[in-house]
Order: sequence, then structure tokens, then C-alpha cells
Amino acid sequence: MKFLGVYDYTVILTYVGLISSVIGMTQAIHGDYKAAVFCLAFSGVCDAFDGRIARTKKDRTHREKNFGIQLDSLCDVVCFGLFPAFICYLLGVRGVLGLILVCFYCLCAVIRLSFFNVLETERQQSEEGCNKTYHGLPVTSMAFLLPMTFWLQFVVSQLTFLVLLHVLLGLVGLLFILDFPLKKPGLKTILALVAVVAFVFFGGYRTQRFDHLNAQDIDRVDFWFCTGEMVTVTEPDEVEQVIDLLQSLKLKPWFGNGKAGVLCHVEFYNEAGEMGRVYYGAGQIIEGDRVYNMDRDYGDEFRALFYELKASNP
Repeated sequence: MKFLGVYDYTVILTYVGLISSVIGMTQAIHGDYKAAVFCLAFSGVCDAFDGRIARTKKDRTHREKNFGIQLDSLCDVVCFGLFPAFICYLLGVRGVLGLILVCFYCLCAVIRLSFFNVLETERQQSEEGCNKTYHGLPVTSMAFLLPMTFWLQFVVSQLTFLVLLHVLLGLVGLLFILDFPLKKPGLKTILALVAVVAFVFFGGYRTQRFDHLNAQDIDRVDFWFCTGEMVTVTEPDEVEQVIDLLQSLKLKPWFGNGKAGVLCHVEFYNEAGEMGRVYYGAGQIIEGDRVYNMDRDYGDEFRALFYELKASNP
């Protein structure tokens, strides 16, 4: 039995990177954005080393080389084109502007990768080895930039975070298609970038937990909904309404970071300016590293309370 394609060690990391991104998409759909962004970063690591491994095989045929070029670009479209845009959309890049930026980013990624295929095919007909410089920003850069931006949501307000996501998609997409020379990073630089992302994931996502939340300790509440709308609540009785709903669901807020949901989230601010967030996914409530499968009626409760508060706080 004969199969199409190449299945030796020269392409294994490319296949693994694609699988990682597909798994990451499933995690993003279920609201586990930390796992999704980790999968994106891991795909970036695979892409950083797949070419180096492929070039260790000195007797590759012309067809094998061309297959590697096409495979790498097709996988990059998914891993660093569609996947980051998908995450950004679920994180809140919505509305007309958001959709324009998501489409713009994906289009720029495809244009860049198509252009790379043409250049690389022409270059390999006349020389061996690899290019020493990029034309524009490589699509793999999103495997570093998005995780770093994702981390910022735990130290900035939700509005600032959403603005950063919009800017990231537009600016990075533009840099994909701008023709400027960029020196390829060496092994030490790649390892340093991997170390930075690893530190962010395993050292920068720590939380401090407050087991009790009292209305008298809260100065204000910012209630965000998946539509991008937000209402700020400062009246003690309305703050109490929000807390009562959360306590009825047996949730405990985290002052620090958590996993983002896709339905809405609530930010609490005490007098000292400390911020805590509780995130809610569609059909799920995510608290720290635990996922609660909730009846969809809870989504209706959040929606009803949100618009009730919005009507009284125009």
C-alpha cells in the first residue's frame, strides 16, 4: 500500500505543530484560552525548528524539498493565520471593526505565505541552504506576540486589553505584507524567546485567591458582556445584586488572573484598587483551573441582570 506525501523525520515537527493548533482551537471553543494560547506558542516552537531538522537530511530529492515548502506554508496558514485570529475573535474582537481586522489579518497571512512559496521555490533552484533574512515580519511571530499580549489582560483593564488585540491584528497583519529586510533570529535568540514565553505561562499566570467577597469591601463592579457592552456599578444595592448572583452559583472570585470565558465576565475593584475577575463561558463557568458545566439558564440570568443594571446606569 502506497501513501501520498512524505512521512520521515524531516516533516514530523510540522505535523505536530498543526495538530497542536487544531487542539488549541478546540480548547478556545470551550473557553480555555490559556491552553489555546499555549498550543499556539508550542506550534511556534515546532515551526522554529522544523526547517533546521529538515536540512540535516542531505539527500532530499527536489520533490521532497518542494513538498516541505508547500506543507510548511499550508500548516502556517492554519497555525499562525486562522488560529490566532480565531482566538482574538473569541476574546472579544467583535463588531464591524473586529471582523474587518480578523479578515485583514488572515488575508495578509495568506498573501505573505503565498509570496514566500514563490521566493523559496525560485531560490532553491539556484542555491542550497536557507535565507538569512526575511521579507517583512514572519507569520510565526504571532506565536510570541499573542501570548505576550494575552498575559497583559491580567494587568490592564478589559477595555485596554480589547484595544490591544485590535491593534495587534491590524499592525501585525500590515507588517506581514510590508517588504522590509529582517534578519532571521539565531538559535540563541529563538531559545531566549521560548524561555520568555515559558516564564509567562509558568511564572506569570499566578493568582492570589480571596475566599470571601463582601459587598462592603467592593468600591465598584465592571460587568462586561460578550456583545462588548459594559456597565459600571457603584451603588451598594446593585453591587449586592451581582454578588448574590455569583454566590448563588457557588463561585468564589479570584483577585488576579483566571481563564477567560466567552459569555461575560465581572471585574471587582476594592478601595485599594485591587482588581479581581470572574469569567463565564457559554454553558460553562470557569473558576481558576476548574470548569463547571452549568445549565444554559444561568446565561439567561446573567443577561437579565446585565441589562437591568445597564438600564439603571445609562
